[in-house]
Amino acid sequence: MTSKTTGPTPPDNLTPQQPAMPKVKKLTAGDVTESLKAGFSDFLARPFMSGFFGLFYAVFGILFVWCLVWLGKIWMIIPAAVGFPLIAPFAAAGLYEMSCRLQNEESFGWSEILTVMANQRKREMGWMAFVTLFVLWVWFYQFRVVLVIVLQDSSFSDLDGFLNTVIFTPQGWTFLAIGTCVGAFLSAVLFSVTVVAMPMLLERDIDFVSAMLTSIRVVAENPVVMLTWAAIIAVTMLLSLVPAFLGLIFTLPILGHTTWHLYQRAVTPAEG
Repeated sequence: MTSKTTGPTPPDNLTPQQPAMPKVKKLTAGDVTESLKAGFSDFLARPFMSGFFGLFYAVFGILFVWCLVWLGKIWMIIPAAVGFPLIAPFAAAGLYEMSCRLQNEESFGWSEILTVMANQRKREMGWMAFVTLFVLWVWFYQFRVVLVIVLQDSSFSDLDGFLNTVIFTPQGWTFLAIGTCVGAFLSAVLFSVTVVAMPMLLERDIDFVSAMLTSIRVVAENPVVMLTWAAIIAVTMLLSLVPAFLGLIFTLPILGHTTWHLYQRAVTPAEG
């Protein structure tokens, strides 16, 4: 006896296919050098537009520190200064778009760049912003906990008093040692999940989890090169904070453009 079917059998190829994860590539120190050259070239190609993003970031930092002083939250200035550069990849979205268009030799103006940035709220970039802010919240919380535990018997009412306590007392040295370790760990985590995820989300139609996993794979595949890049970013950004944040007007755009080109070298191009 033969069985009867009620209709045609659906073909197997109609099963939904998960998009393949982007492939990562091996990097060398030369890739970082060439990316820096390309980033500097992009900055020189549009110095005023690039500098605007750096200026906006610097002004935001100045106002943020001023608010902390005005509110009497002196203890938050150090973690804010350390954590402030961690949001730079998110702030550099416009710079990534500029580098992309310069690379493709496309003409653009303010409206095109700002429109692309505004449209990111409808995409996965918003989730990456949430991840970034969550890590910053953890950093501030841990800093406050260490501050209370280690410096519980100390008192300071102004920035000078706080710095004197931290720099010139044994309790302050312990506080700095623990805070540095915690900050380094959280910075490494955030760097690993965002270093190529931000430009990838801007360029590709990909979910933020896949972007973060790809970013982690890039770091795992190229630990020495990416550690070098992280050190360059950290030192450059921290030095830029010294002259009242004004160094960011130049360094943030260059680092942002460079990140785009390093991402292009670290991840295979999107299909299609």
